[in-house]
Amino acid sequence: MRAGSLALRLFVSATVVSVAVLAITGFALHSVYRAAVERSFDQRLDVYLKTIVADVANSPAGTMPEPTTLGDPLFNFPISGWYWQIARTDGPAPQVKTSRSMPEGKLPLLFERSENSDVSGLREGYAEGPAGQRLRIVERVVDLGEDGRYAVAVAADAGEIEEEVEAFDQALAVTLAVLWAAFLLTLVFQVLFGLRPLKRMLAALHEVRTGRADRIEGAYPVEIAPLAAEVNALIDTNREIVERARTHVGNLAHALKTPISVLQNEAARGSAVDPALAAKVTEQAHIMKEQVAHHLERARMAARASVVTTVEEVEPIVARLAATLAKVHRGKGVAVEAEVAGGVRFRGERQDLEEILGNLVDNGCKWARSLVEIAVAPMPGGSGGRDYFEIVIDDDGPGLTPEQQTEALKRGKRLDETQPGSGLGLSIVAELVGLYGGRLTLGRSPFGGLRCVVRLPAA
Repeated sequence: MRAGSLALRLFVSATVVSVAVLAITGFALHSVYRAAVERSFDQRLDVYLKTIVADVANSPAGTMPEPTTLGDPLFNFPISGWYWQIARTDGPAPQVKTSRSMPEGKLPLLFERSENSDVSGLREGYAEGPAGQRLRIVERVVDLGEDGRYAVAVAADAGEIEEEVEAFDQALAVTLAVLWAAFLLTLVFQVLFGLRPLKRMLAALHEVRTGRADRIEGAYPVEIAPLAAEVNALIDTNREIVERARTHVGNLAHALKTPISVLQNEAARGSAVDPALAAKVTEQAHIMKEQVAHHLERARMAARASVVTTVEEVEPIVARLAATLAKVHRGKGVAVEAEVAGGVRFRGERQDLEEILGNLVDNGCKWARSLVEIAVAPMPGGSGGRDYFEIVIDDDGPGLTPEQQTEALKRGKRLDETQPGSGLGLSIVAELVGLYGGRLTLGRSPFGGLRCVVRLPAA
């Protein structure tokens, strides 16, 4: 799960919610269990309390009640943590009787602390004992009328409650941790399984982009099936636009060729009448023909490059082109050598790659003394989510100065009229490379001539 991914967002949000739910659940279970333990503990104390209350009710008038044996020796051991207390609250002076387990001090009276009681008058609460223990106390006020009003209390060390609750909390923590771990594993599986159709769609789009497929195929869940249909519709629409553009380009080319040819023919016929005018018309008609060809070619390239779904192997194209141009320029004694890394593929039209290489290699052969070298290799690391490869063409000709390199890429700019051509070759290459999102740069070759470096998208 990468940062910013949908899977990570789902995982983090579900994890936060699950932690909050488990924390609330743990706190609720802790509270419920503690209340249950306290009720059970209070019921044990209430048994002793009822025994003492019965002894108080049956004691002779005018004497402090003395409870009979409670059947638990802890009430006789000093500072045992188990205590009882009888306190008369209506006399002129407080009278208190305690168990032998409390040799000094006394228990606090809960009714004096405004502790709420239930319908039977029973009060429960916590207080500090004589040895600093935390005690759980149950108390009931007994009103005997003329025989007096007594507050009867039984207390025990609350450590038993804390130990039992702590043991439950530990078991609860382990249980919730196991549940949380199981939930996380389930969540990871659910997120990965749920997002798998998106990965399949991404792979299908990659197949379309690299030219291995024309459309997104396969069945998708109902939530993303409309997306796949819309993408396919967009691909079809773009393909129709490209076909219409190609048709319009072809129609325009045929429509302009005839008038330009007529102008050239008429100028040739009128050369005897007005040679200067005929030469001017011929010159301008030739310029018009070249400019029309350039812009029609540019429109054709833009239409093709807008939707690229083909992939071409680079090595056979370079090998065939190198062999062809070596034969063409054999009379000059120029050798064309090529070195292509294996597995390099061009994401684009074959004729576009042939036109790029043809212009650059042919230009190198025209100016080279004896050698033109072509090297093709993949570029390490892509940019913008795309992969590229690099074509380097070196010759041992005179080369160009930095100023001449800049001028050479301008449309129709010729640096030497002695060589054949219109001066459009490098500019067409630069524009075609740019349409594919690549780049053409010129520099100094290690052989002393010109170096052309082309970056093009790889598949």
